[in-house]
Amino acid sequence: MMPSPCTGACLLDPRTGLCRGCGRSGDEISAWPYLPEAAQRALLSALPARMASRPPFKPVRRP
Repeated sequence: MMPSPCTGACLLDPRTGLCRGCGRSGDEISAWPYLPEAAQRALLSALPARMASRPPFKPVRRP
């Protein structure tokens, strides 16, 4: 198993559904320990492009 790409800055962006820290979706985060190593490697290779193309984070202000 590959080490998790988690950065400890876990916050799913409601607009994209991706974690602001690592770029994975909630489903990908929960499936990580069960993915075959080839699938983990494929996901790891996709993350830099996801992180580079994500929209800027805008905190949600609640009343």
